Amino acid sequence: CSRTALLCNEHSDSEGYAHDTNSDRPPAGKDVVFLLDGSDTTRTGFPTMRDFVQKQVETLSVDDGKDRVSVVQYSSDPAVQFYLNTYTTKREVLDSVRGLRHKGGRPLNTGAALRYLRDNVFTASAGSRRPEGVPQVLILITGGRSFDSIDEPASALKQLGVLTIAIGTRGSDPRELQTITGEPSHAVSVSDFTDLPNVQEQLSSVMMVRPPAGKDVVFLLDGSDTTRTGFPAMRDFVQKQVETLSVDDGKDRVSVVQYSSDPAVQFYLNTYTTKREVLDSVRGLRHKGGRPLNTGAALRYLRDNVFTASAGSRQPERVPQVLILITGGRSFDSIDEPASALKQLGVLTIAIGTRGSDPRELQTITGEPSHAVSVSDFTDLPNVQEQLSSVMSTPALKDVVFLLDGSDATRTGFPAMRDFVQKQVETLSVDDGKDRVSVVQYSRDPAVQFYLNTYTTKREVLDSVRGLRHKGGRPLNTGAALRYLRDNVFTASAGSRRPEGVPQVLILITGGRSFDSIDEPASALKQLGVLTIAIGTRGSDSTELQTITGEPSYALSVSELTDLPKVQQQVESSVEAAVIEVTPELPTVIGIKDIVFLLDGSDGTRNGFPAMRDFVERVVEKLNVGENKDHVSVVQYSREPEVHFYLNTYTTGEDVVDSVRGDNVFTNSSGSRRLQGVPQILILLTGGRSFDNVDSPASALKQQGIYVIGIGTRTSDARELQKISYEPSYALSVSEFTDLPSVQEKLSSVMSTVIVRATYPVELFDVVFLLDGSDTTRTGFPAMRDFVQKQVETLSVDDGKDRVSVVQYSRDPAVLDSVRGLRHKGGRPLNTGAALRYLRDNVFTASAGSRRPQGVPQVLILITGGRSFDSIDEPASALKQLGVLTIAIGTRGSDPRELQTITGEPSHAVSVSDFTDLPNVQEQLSSVMSTVLMRPAGKDVVFLLDGSDATRTGFPAMRDFVQKQVETLTVDDGKDRVSVVQYSRDPAVQFYLNTYTTKREVLDSVRSLRHKGGRPLNTGAALRYLRDNVFTASAGSRRPKEFRRSLILITGGRSFDSIDEPASALKQLGVLTIAIGTRGSDSTELQTITGEPSYALSVSELTDLPKVQQQVESSVEAAVIEVTPELPTVIGMLSDTSYCWLQNSLILATVRKSK
Repeated sequence: CSRTALLCNEHSDSEGYAHDTNSDRPPAGKDVVFLLDGSDTTRTGFPTMRDFVQKQVETLSVDDGKDRVSVVQYSSDPAVQFYLNTYTTKREVLDSVRGLRHKGGRPLNTGAALRYLRDNVFTASAGSRRPEGVPQVLILITGGRSFDSIDEPASALKQLGVLTIAIGTRGSDPRELQTITGEPSHAVSVSDFTDLPNVQEQLSSVMMVRPPAGKDVVFLLDGSDTTRTGFPAMRDFVQKQVETLSVDDGKDRVSVVQYSSDPAVQFYLNTYTTKREVLDSVRGLRHKGGRPLNTGAALRYLRDNVFTASAGSRQPERVPQVLILITGGRSFDSIDEPASALKQLGVLTIAIGTRGSDPRELQTITGEPSHAVSVSDFTDLPNVQEQLSSVMSTPALKDVVFLLDGSDATRTGFPAMRDFVQKQVETLSVDDGKDRVSVVQYSRDPAVQFYLNTYTTKREVLDSVRGLRHKGGRPLNTGAALRYLRDNVFTASAGSRRPEGVPQVLILITGGRSFDSIDEPASALKQLGVLTIAIGTRGSDSTELQTITGEPSYALSVSELTDLPKVQQQVESSVEAAVIEVTPELPTVIGIKDIVFLLDGSDGTRNGFPAMRDFVERVVEKLNVGENKDHVSVVQYSREPEVHFYLNTYTTGEDVVDSVRGDNVFTNSSGSRRLQGVPQILILLTGGRSFDNVDSPASALKQQGIYVIGIGTRTSDARELQKISYEPSYALSVSEFTDLPSVQEKLSSVMSTVIVRATYPVELFDVVFLLDGSDTTRTGFPAMRDFVQKQVETLSVDDGKDRVSVVQYSRDPAVLDSVRGLRHKGGRPLNTGAALRYLRDNVFTASAGSRRPQGVPQVLILITGGRSFDSIDEPASALKQLGVLTIAIGTRGSDPRELQTITGEPSHAVSVSDFTDLPNVQEQLSSVMSTVLMRPAGKDVVFLLDGSDATRTGFPAMRDFVQKQVETLTVDDGKDRVSVVQYSRDPAVQFYLNTYTTKREVLDSVRSLRHKGGRPLNTGAALRYLRDNVFTASAGSRRPKEFRRSLILITGGRSFDSIDEPASALKQLGVLTIAIGTRGSDSTELQTITGEPSYALSVSELTDLPKVQQQVESSVEAAVIEVTPELPTVIGMLSDTSYCWLQNSLILATVRKSK
């Protein structure tokens, strides 16, 4: 069947439509209607009015579909110039505005005009997107009083949620304008129309559309058999709650749903618009009855059918969403996933239960113990009325980050910048935990002054802001700073509450143009849902600022930084009022990859297919799809597979998501970049067991390096899924396809693991044996040949990992074909220098098969029985410069000093009495190859210090210990880097790996460490923070293949949170962890963190730390870290044709179902 049939007809949901998860998401923009007084009295002022409209339109985003515009002129009656859906480009709108002609007429009937707008312009047929939650704005410009009444039509527009701004001249009635707007500050007065430009800025500020000051409240009532007698009390409780709401003025909306085995909507959020209608409906409620009590199903129903724009929810407009659950029993089905889904939507849930309810279940549903309320009986509900009102009145929160240009160009203006930030902070609600603040300064690179979770009081924030010192530096890399914010500041570990739906605001103040590109990082912040306001001076690029904000009206300009107070009010209004589309966070998988979704489309998955499709959508939305980024393909199967699109069909995430809504996959022709080394991931979603054997094709895919992640339902075979998956841990399970969102985070975690494994492949070697074939080695040559044979036996040549070359020399060198057929060369004198030069020029080259340009280690094993006749100095030095690791084995006839000069490392020069003794150094040689090749050029050492209340007295000893460790490191020449992080409830970075470049700076910073304090001790969160924010390139961490990553944890207690997953994640990054604990620590926990019992050390007290100083130094110096797990062996190479057969074998073996 066709793709359309598959995605829309065959697998539509039970109600006959294909669910679109993005249908509730409105465009980020507004619908703006200009209502112009065209009566006789405005004839002379009309050209100015027209120019004013033009300038307003210039600030709107019409071309990208965000904003829509309509113009209506009126006198005794209204006349539409054009509707909201008449034009789609700014040029068309402006051309039409320029062509406006004065209407004329009298009297001035403003009431009739407002009524006309309600009935004919603010409607879907006229292009209004109000039903989708897009803000509606009306700008009225008038020069006189209305002849008819404006009360009723003005009220009607308010109920529609229209934001009205009225501008009047001296001939207008100020009270009338205030009645029309409903908000005195939105009624603006000018002496004459020629003064309209003076209110342009004020108008822009007001137009930062303010969400309604209200809430959407849904009551979910237990209507099962067990609540029959208590139902009247429940109904009375709802009535009293509704009495406290502001329904009539459109602020609050109400819905009531009753449930037992299934839910039944009494009325939706947009069913009624007056309190009287709502109360009448509530009074008429009849008990539903039924069993069992499926609270999980009811919560899921609310998510999909009630908290949606089509049902009246204003969640896209950031209107608070409140659910009040009243129940008298335990749920028969699971509430975990649907409760989590509502939290991700940002719904505040309050659960009230009786003695028959399960308190833990109620707390799980609310996610906040204080929101789970208990009463003995429903007749006691009035007792919690006040408590409920208190919880519901919690205002909106926000996380605000200031990004300040600290480059050389802003030195004189920096005090003004600092003052501006202070005044902005003064307007925020920090002390009660509503608002959080972070400040970052940048020039060439960014520097965090403090994170969102560093301070919890306004006083602390202000004190830190007052202490800001200008950073200095050049050039100005705004792009890098924005990228840094995305990766290190707008994150949960840094205090961002974005995953909880809290709006994220960035205020950028800059005095120049960015030296690097801002396009990609600005786009990434928009995708995170960050609202960006950019303020620039005359030295800034206005186009660049608009690109950063994505909304021209959020890009503000001042002549100098000292003029910042002029935009203070406008920024405050923007922060408070802007409609922010908050998207719940799902982990983003970083790293280029090819992903194929293989979907079970058999008869058994018909009901679950919409959920499967939605799941794919959500995963794709977190990918970075593009031509040189991530590639995606979807294959659906039942008896036979059908490809919906290949890896090279689409180049944007939007295209992929559109296709999902509506085999030759791992091959070059289909867009796979497997041969270029791009990780290949197959995500299998299946709802049953395979009819035939999956072992052989699954094994073949593993050998090709395809990472298979299997997700099955309760009807799948768990063992079969583990066989198919690349590793048993990559096999995930859900009860039903509708529970797929519950494994979204786990899938992202597995995918991240895959990227790490695929990005750092197993170590490869190019090994060259250089054998002394001069006359003096004739008798010892067979032993030499046997030694080479045994060495080759230890290498992985067959699977293409290792490559081998053998060269024999005396007076001159000769390259040999094979080892077993080696014949002694003979000749004299012994010119080792010439042989080494020959290797450099003819063997360690790409044309001879060397993979040195790809970073594969180059190893030379020299076996010689005498001194060189020529000089070895220059050619030995040349090989070192190429990065060749040389191991030299000589007999008693050799010169030990010469061998050491050749190797450059005394321990790599090995001596034997005679060639027959070569087997004695076999093990030594293997050890040198395995350790030296893994020896990094330096190390990145991070100290993680327990700064909780329990370590206050022992902290000086901890600090001294760190000092002594730093003393042993080589910081000044750039080999070693150091970072210190202190933690308790949350982590705080003292300095990053790239903060200091000298040992003196590091030691000075360590000496000034102050104890952090706080509780509980969340070691898991701290380890996760290190993974995401410290062991990263932006924080100074270097490639693990070249620089060893070490973590030294010192702790005095047990972790309050789980350490399993973050500890495992650090191991996957190749971090060597050494953990030191006191008697208050948990030794098993420390061993889990280190992954190696010998790296988990113990002292009685922190003052005993010097006892393990030497042990720690040895561990950091000597530990050999296996950075990357081994990839599967590749047997030969497959052509596209044979690979296609292999892939199809797996698909068919996986999918044939027994009928």
